[in-house]
Amino acid sequence: MIDLSGLGLLAHAVAAAERGWHVFPLRPRDKRPAGHASSRCPRTGRCEDGHKTPEQRATTDVDLLAAAWTHAPYNIGIATGPSGLLVVDLDTLKATDEKGTPDGVALFEALCERAGQAVPLTHRVRTARGGMHLYFTQPAGQRLGNTAGRLGRHIDTRGWGGYVVAPGSTTADGTYEVLDDRPPAPLPVWVLDALTVRPKPVRATTAPPATLSVRASRYAAAALRGEVDNVARAADGTRNATLLAAARALGRLVASGDLARQDVQEALSRAAAGNATQSQRYYDDVITRGLDWSIAHNPAGTRSAA
Repeated sequence: MIDLSGLGLLAHAVAAAERGWHVFPLRPRDKRPAGHASSRCPRTGRCEDGHKTPEQRATTDVDLLAAAWTHAPYNIGIATGPSGLLVVDLDTLKATDEKGTPDGVALFEALCERAGQAVPLTHRVRTARGGMHLYFTQPAGQRLGNTAGRLGRHIDTRGWGGYVVAPGSTTADGTYEVLDDRPPAPLPVWVLDALTVRPKPVRATTAPPATLSVRASRYAAAALRGEVDNVARAADGTRNATLLAAARALGRLVASGDLARQDVQEALSRAAAGNATQSQRYYDDVITRGLDWSIAHNPAGTRSAA
């Protein structure tokens, strides 16, 4: 007897295939690919000549999709590489993130601003946990793979060797939904540069001790030292995002009165100067924007315990 519960998912799978995107089944209500793992491959059937990965099994053949989705209510995976896509995955915050840390969406908006570009208008999908997938076409002659944190914290990319969960799929966290159905835009040049320019080796840099004009709690002083060290040791390609995150994290302590704004600005500015690839004015502007945002979103409250 045919299970009809997956026919709505089949419609979403076919819609993706009609865009030329290569589709394969994920486990029902899960993000993991359906089928066997390489370690348990029987080397029979489709794998007679060797194990077929989800990327290799992905297809635009509607008949094959119909056969799969009438068998079970699979979630939908899009193999980004064969589909000619580079998807920027903007994640939500984790429970372990410090208050004031920007999520993937906020950080990507800040990176666009720093690049002097508007946030791209492209195909957008809301993820089950409230994050966002931005779909772009891969540049001609490029074969971009996956990255984790290359553009910044809570920002990953999916290309060759990767996949994304497609709209219509549902997990315990919710449903993947289309926010903007326009065709994917070409990948912005500044994003391509950030993904392809090889970072320079990080010099063993130690930030100078921060001078405090107010008596800070042990927690606030340690937080300042930690964020300053993070900025001083940040690799090329991650420094701007690290500096912005540090300013936003420390701005919370400025708002509470645990740290003086001038102390934070001077300490972060010196740390950024140690491995500078931009002008000092550029870094100081990032610091100012980060502190302004954090102070505005964290009104003065109780001072931290010593």
